[in-house]
Amino acid sequence: MSDVLTSGTRPLWLTRPRTYARCAAAVLLLALPFYLDRFWLQAGLFAMAFGIGAIGINLLTGATGQLSMGHAFFLAVGAYGYCVFAGDGGDGLTGLGLPTWLATVLAVLAAGVAGGLFSPIAGRLRGAYLGIATLALIFIGQHVLFNARDLTGGFNGRDVPPLSLFGLTFDDRELIVAAVPFGSAEKLWYAGLVMLLGCALFARGVLRGRPGRAMNAIRDHRIAAGVIGVPVARYRAAVFVLSSMYAGLAGVLLALIFQRTVPDYFGVILSLEYLAMIVIGGLGSVAGAVVGAAFVSLLPQLLTRYSDALPLVSDPGTGGITPGEASRYLYGAAVVAVVLFLPGGLVRVAARRSAEPNGKTDPRPDPRPDPRPVEGPTPGEER
Repeated sequence: MSDVLTSGTRPLWLTRPRTYARCAAAVLLLALPFYLDRFWLQAGLFAMAFGIGAIGINLLTGATGQLSMGHAFFLAVGAYGYCVFAGDGGDGLTGLGLPTWLATVLAVLAAGVAGGLFSPIAGRLRGAYLGIATLALIFIGQHVLFNARDLTGGFNGRDVPPLSLFGLTFDDRELIVAAVPFGSAEKLWYAGLVMLLGCALFARGVLRGRPGRAMNAIRDHRIAAGVIGVPVARYRAAVFVLSSMYAGLAGVLLALIFQRTVPDYFGVILSLEYLAMIVIGGLGSVAGAVVGAAFVSLLPQLLTRYSDALPLVSDPGTGGITPGEASRYLYGAAVVAVVLFLPGGLVRVAARRSAEPNGKTDPRPDPRPDPRPVEGPTPGEER
């Protein structure tokens, strides 16, 4: 209702500072490939890929209350599924040679099918039991990735075919745009933005609609949700499949960024990092998932780049704390700090500050009707 009100001659939504902030952020994100070097672009791409996967696990854990320790398994299904569907077999490994856009879709669907096969278990287990059951997926996946050499390449992994869409190939062959050479990082930047935006909008619509209310009811009180008619097992299974598809798309984007997939990457540590992302950013929030993903993904890269200028942080093998270890210490401490002092995550802090700038409430009148009864004459009194 407030969006159709006007302030003077302009719609009310045009007078909100948040609208201008979003427009400025959109313009900045679109312009960054023209000014940043490859390191920063790849760091941003990692944040986008992690953001997509974090949105998926936040739908499962944050909104529905299902603990999953096997998110990395579905990322591996997406990454290797893309390689199998898009590969041409020229490297001696199994490849179907499909168009890369179709391979992307099929890889996401394959991750959803894998989640669907596990969904009967996910629909009936909860809490630590579901966490242990999904942890088993990691060990099964690692065994398959190391031993199914015709599909995965074994320990050495396999090359990732570049994405090709509308005649544009997202590889390192330079494309000159406005006198700026565009390589794979610059091209993938816009593909990652589209993927992340689409995933965020879809998840936001799910959470704000009837499915989101049912998911929150299951999270808050499972028995009460069943009493009011919510099919608890069906919703749990469906959300698990949806979360798996998000992970599959994140795995495809990660594979395109790395340009080579290796089994060691898709282990328990990756699943724990995803749990840290949603706790730090904010459980049950799409924006919180993206913020937490950016924090966890960017921290080790920044520590690696500036390790020479930081105390106690040094390159591996030199006797100090490696950037990877330091980053795990820091976001482990961040998880503890958020749980103790910021239970809503980083995004809730920003929301409170935007709602009450400088400690004052919004001075604009509330357009909603006043629910208090209107004072009038008492019974028996003349009007």
